[in-house]
Amino acid sequence: MIELENVSMTYPGGNQALKNVNINIEKGEFVFIVGSSGSGKTTLFRLLLKELDPTEGNITVAGYDYGKIKRKDIPKVRRRIGVVFQNFRLLKDRTIYENVAFAQRVIQTPARYIRRRVPAMLTLVGLADKYKSYPKELSGGEQQRVAMARALVNNPDIILADEPTGNLDPKNSLDIMNLLEDINKRGTTVVVVTHNKDIVNEMKKRVITLKKGVIISDEKEGGYIDED
Repeated sequence: MIELENVSMTYPGGNQALKNVNINIEKGEFVFIVGSSGSGKTTLFRLLLKELDPTEGNITVAGYDYGKIKRKDIPKVRRRIGVVFQNFRLLKDRTIYENVAFAQRVIQTPARYIRRRVPAMLTLVGLADKYKSYPKELSGGEQQRVAMARALVNNPDIILADEPTGNLDPKNSLDIMNLLEDINKRGTTVVVVTHNKDIVNEMKKRVITLKKGVIISDEKEGGYIDED
């Protein structure tokens, strides 16, 4: 599902963010990618979205070889990936329903399908009764649930979550992670980039630890490693 082979990334100016990284994530896995600031987590996330190209190595996601894919086909890849961000990235002037529907409208999904799919996703994340609300009327945890509904609405193979609990209190953080686990049990591959030690230790999933651009640990049911 996701494979990185000898991937290195050096930015203009000489800062090497990743060094010879090898990762293989199978379909249906739930994986945490952890590490302190400057470990390379954000660079890895952007490489998986093909916002960046590695300076060395090869990346394959959902069957697409990133080194060979044409630029015009990148949107097809991204439709296979649902993305959840720390700051939610909701459209403030649109209702919850419209926020989720927007992800389908941009790929010209037929209206009849949107009318069925959006309520189903809002029900899945426990917000069916909030469809007329605006983001400012929701709590942080509820806004993140909307973001997850939006990420799921196009039925992606993979969910990539970048610090999805970063702006949430411990209870809402655990609720969001439990929701991601439920989604994973339905067959979706889930990759979570985080520095939340408590969540990582609680979930007991596969944990890949980065330090200064190098993988220092890859444990099947690992915990958060304090690099110092």
